[in-house]
Amino acid sequence: MMDKRIRRIVILGGGTAGWMSAAALSRALAGQDVAITLVESDAIGTIGVGEATIPTIHWFNQIIGLDERQFLAETKATVKLGIEFVGWNGEGSRYFHPFGTFGPPGDGTMFLHRLIRGRAAGDTAPTEAYSLTAQAAWLGRFARPVPDRRSLLSTLGYAYHFDAGLYARYLRGLAERAGVTRIEGVVGSVQQHGESGFVRSLMLDDGRVIEGDLFVDCSGLRGLLIGQALGVGYDDWSHWLPCDCAWAAPSAAEKPLTPFTRATAAEAGWRWRIPLQHRVGNGYVFASGFQDEAAARASLLAAMEGPPLADPRLIRFTPGMRRESWRANVVAIGLSSGFLEPLESTSIHLIQSGIAKLLSLFPAADCSPLLARQFNRIFGQEMLDIRDFLIFHYHATAGREEPMWRERQAMAIPETLTERLAHFRHSGRIVLSSDELFRDASWFAVLDGQGERPGDHNPLIEGVEVQENLRQLTALRSNIARAAEALPALSRP
Repeated sequence: MMDKRIRRIVILGGGTAGWMSAAALSRALAGQDVAITLVESDAIGTIGVGEATIPTIHWFNQIIGLDERQFLAETKATVKLGIEFVGWNGEGSRYFHPFGTFGPPGDGTMFLHRLIRGRAAGDTAPTEAYSLTAQAAWLGRFARPVPDRRSLLSTLGYAYHFDAGLYARYLRGLAERAGVTRIEGVVGSVQQHGESGFVRSLMLDDGRVIEGDLFVDCSGLRGLLIGQALGVGYDDWSHWLPCDCAWAAPSAAEKPLTPFTRATAAEAGWRWRIPLQHRVGNGYVFASGFQDEAAARASLLAAMEGPPLADPRLIRFTPGMRRESWRANVVAIGLSSGFLEPLESTSIHLIQSGIAKLLSLFPAADCSPLLARQFNRIFGQEMLDIRDFLIFHYHATAGREEPMWRERQAMAIPETLTERLAHFRHSGRIVLSSDELFRDASWFAVLDGQGERPGDHNPLIEGVEVQENLRQLTALRSNIARAAEALPALSRP
């Protein structure tokens, strides 16, 4: 019988996407006769500012067998408990998007309706008072969530800030020890099979030829294989997400460490602040149609809490998505599959999500188009869901008066987002599919934080009297406050 298995995998590009792919594939295919080669060039830079993650990073670190203590040390990582949004409803405004869930353990979605009902009856406590993770963040305390669903500690959630360059280097070590071969070189041309269009090999500038059965395109925004060689088009979402540039610069490390990312709205975009062990990452994501590069650079530097440790670096991008992330025998992972700005720290998640879907749908050598269609359908839907979440951040900013923000407030939004907002405004329901990345707690944090107020709640909670519901909310706030105070103080990793 003819052997139809994949025997040669070629990953084009290193950086975070390339070495995450290499580490995961080498782990998944351990013991099988599969050669994995990664081609990258030190002469081609990577974006490397994706330093803030979301809790799904734990899944990836577990499947490749990372030791958390070693990972924290090697990548200069710090704990991240959520994102503080500053100025999105005008100067002086702020809200917090915590990880984990709101309310008591096990109450989940229905607690949000209890809170909505309580507010209608006069509860004026801040939303963050109902999140143990948020209270821990403000106090500089931390504990890992526990598996016991009866414990308030099970409502905690956390992710990491880390140096993306150090993370890639760490993963490279793991992958190479697992047998991945790294080749230094620049691709000069791509050879394809004439009839099928499959990529046959990469020819490097020095004449070396790298053949493969499956190619993973981690070449970044260039999309060298998926875009340039295979001609897959790109859907531009700039009309909803106008920011197309970012300045990035590091500053000195802080003490004590802040256990959350900060996203501060600015005149033509927003600034990030990400604390690591050895430095603070700073950046300004802005719309070049509303602010020129020099003015944006000056805006970033003026807002930084300390002098830059290096000259600011400019990154240009087009928000959007490849129309297909898998075509023929090429699978695009990371920025080659699309770009969504790091407002909710989804860049690294989308890398690992693409890898997870590739592992789930791993093909034989014929790279069945059935598998490609399924990959494109589910990955594409995930991109659309995240896109809508980001669009809402820009759209619901009634307190900002600058031209870029006023245009966002008035823009027509996707029908999918319009429908979701209609449900929330009518009955407090957050309508999600089972596969969506951002769940009820995340949507509620941002909807509530940016001023959306529902007109009603789920009637199933009305078995409890109004005053008893208020009493339970008061007791819950006290329990959360006591639990937060009892958590250990956050220490440097």
